[in-house]
Amino acid sequence: MQRTERLFALAEYLRGRRTGVTAEVLAERFGVTVRTIYRDLDSLRASALPLSAERGRGGGYALDRSYSLPPVNFTAREAALIVALGRFAIDMRLLPFAGTLESALDKVRAALSTSAQRELLTRLRELSFIGVPSLPSKKPVREALERAWFEQQPLRITYVDGNFIESVRDVRILSVIMNRHETRVDCEDITTGERRPFRLDRIAHAEVLRSTKP
Repeated sequence: MQRTERLFALAEYLRGRRTGVTAEVLAERFGVTVRTIYRDLDSLRASALPLSAERGRGGGYALDRSYSLPPVNFTAREAALIVALGRFAIDMRLLPFAGTLESALDKVRAALSTSAQRELLTRLRELSFIGVPSLPSKKPVREALERAWFEQQPLRITYVDGNFIESVRDVRILSVIMNRHETRVDCEDITTGERRPFRLDRIAHAEVLRSTKP
């Protein structure tokens, strides 16, 4: 990677995260020495990029929080890979939040010039994925799950277990676990404090509840 290209990539990397990152991490990320990273950071400062350094745990180099980021510019190659992987995730039902992902992919396409969009379509026709989709789930359930997870709200689910016994539980989502065949939602039962996973395809109904946190 040439220095000019690295400086641009370094700026893009920093603007993509507002938490501090150490020079050692940056050096490993870009395959150069820490000394080279320090020189690159000095060059970015000289070009008026508002970089700051924070000491202590979780510190490092970061863009000033008041800095207004310019629009993100994708190359056709970058956009092709992002869109292809996004389409694969939707088609294989790897990610339950399909609607939000579709919206994000539309924005990636819209960010491209006309010629880049044409190149994107060509590259997408040349990429194909073969696999078995994960088990299907209900759209309203996925939408409630997405809202509860991102907004950190409790969720009331109607669950049908392997013996076809239906139960209603109020839970908090701890994590979403996806594999090749199914999606599991790792939850904490609000009533009992029990932690257990629920298969997304077995959730018959889901409703976001008002948070009980103070």
